Amino acid sequence: MRLLIIGDGRMGRAIEALAAERDAEVVAVLGASGNLGAAAIAGFAGRVDVAIEVSVPTAAAMNVRACLEAGIPVVCGTTGWQSEHPRVIEEARACAGALLLASNFSLGVALLTELGARAGALFAPHPQYDAAIVETHHRAKLDAPSGTAVTLREAASATLGREIAVTSVRLGNVPGTHTLVFDGPFEQISLSHEARDRRVFADGALHAARWLRGRQGVFTMRDVLGLTR
Repeated sequence: MRLLIIGDGRMGRAIEALAAERDAEVVAVLGASGNLGAAAIAGFAGRVDVAIEVSVPTAAAMNVRACLEAGIPVVCGTTGWQSEHPRVIEEARACAGALLLASNFSLGVALLTELGARAGALFAPHPQYDAAIVETHHRAKLDAPSGTAVTLREAASATLGREIAVTSVRLGNVPGTHTLVFDGPFEQISLSHEARDRRVFADGALHAARWLRGRQGVFTMRDVLGLTR
């Protein structure tokens, strides 16, 4: 699998470092200075099988569009640009492209989100339980709440029947922790995911890229895991 990595920050470099262990060849890693206006992406048409976009919120939509225009399947893990998702998804479908959007590449987080939806349904008949999400990330993370927290909130709130508040903490070098809490008068139930190593996200990104290769459509990590609800 020949990869184009768009974004040379922590995540991009983690994917690059793990790629060889997952039988993937990194053709190039594009940083902001080498990809102004997403202009460099078109030059990789026919040279790569999949692109993994892990840049910054202000550049993500532009990069994804450039991949779609070049006919390059693209897996995007950048968060903080959700307001633009509907338009980009529409464009991906119109051009019969391949796009996978993930607020978090961890397979465990995808499973936690499914558990959150199931938990919301179970707690819905019991209003005495308050619900909340607490997410903690490293101090350099740009968006708050995290895209993962937003996805978890949407899944659990939909089945719970009421909105769930999110508290964001930015601290040190924490890769990412998400906890869904149901708190009753005399007890508390928690569902939590703690990333111990950034490689968990890199591994999931490579898994998603391999899955997307050869497909057409718009997908999420739920599709990668074959989950239905």
